[in-house]
Amino acid sequence: MKRHGNLYPYIIDFENILLAARQAQKAKRFRENVLVFNYDLEHKLIEIQRELANKNYQPGAYRTFYIKEPKSRMISAAPYRDRVVHHALCNVIVPIIEPTFIGDSYANRLGFGTHRALRRFIKFARSSDYVLQCDIKKYFPNIDHEILKGLLRRKIKCPETLWLIDSIIDNSNEQLAIVEHFEGDNLLEPLQRRHGLPIGNLTSQFFANVYLNGFDHFVKEELKVKKYLRYVDDFALFSNDRGFLAEARLAIEEYLATLRLKIHPVKSQLFATRYGANFLGFRVLPNCIRVRTENLRRARRRLRNMKSDYVSGNINLEEVSQSLQSWFAHLEHGDTWELRKQIFTSLTWLRE
Repeated sequence: MKRHGNLYPYIIDFENILLAARQAQKAKRFRENVLVFNYDLEHKLIEIQRELANKNYQPGAYRTFYIKEPKSRMISAAPYRDRVVHHALCNVIVPIIEPTFIGDSYANRLGFGTHRALRRFIKFARSSDYVLQCDIKKYFPNIDHEILKGLLRRKIKCPETLWLIDSIIDNSNEQLAIVEHFEGDNLLEPLQRRHGLPIGNLTSQFFANVYLNGFDHFVKEELKVKKYLRYVDDFALFSNDRGFLAEARLAIEEYLATLRLKIHPVKSQLFATRYGANFLGFRVLPNCIRVRTENLRRARRRLRNMKSDYVSGNINLEEVSQSLQSWFAHLEHGDTWELRKQIFTSLTWLRE
């Protein structure tokens, strides 16, 4: 396996840091923290470059908040200057590592995303009798720092780049308390190991794909599963042989244990595809695609709240328009004409 060195000069190159700043501010240009940063942009970027070059860069404290939809999760927002550094790092290391990902890993990858994942899921579901659909239990809070660093070192040998990666991982804020024991652990092992990545970081999204990349290859190459896909911590295996999928589940649980992960005991199920399956907010049935009722209610509620925030001046036209167009494109995949009509009406109203 080739390991890459001499990456750091590209990361701290001023042009790369400037590009990172432009990427970090997309759809956020008018937020107060971005405006303050951009007021003295060149000086701020030179300061970041100097800190990285001298290796005295220190990530700042996270701002945390909770979202309740579609489920309760803690979101961690890094300071804006740190988000610039995250983009600068990913601009260099993503092109090196991402080509090793399988073609059916869809989350947080340019040109992939939810729509391609949904189309692939539909194709697999309608050409198979059974599906083993799994969800990893508390995925981001359970990502083990030591294991993650080891996986990244299989592809990167540049000491300075590894120092920056370690700085970002080690600065992860405390996540939800998770105590999971695995074979060979002593009583205190789960408490002594550092684990958890902040949901909301660009680096966390990428590291989450790195963490399960070996697992993806295991399923495809060792278990010989021809129809498999993953979106973050949700993955599905399809086959006409129910027994094959039942055996695969046992092998999967054994492999994930080496990453100190477990599949959710309730959300992970093996069943016939003719009954329909839920994926990315849609209900995939043999003859139609529906948006789940709870997602329709959530979308209507968010639409009302967004209109209110716009009228109150809490968000600008660019942010509203971008969100509505994204929802419209997503809902086109299901039978949601009434809701799409409401969104279209909202877009027309905003342009007037």
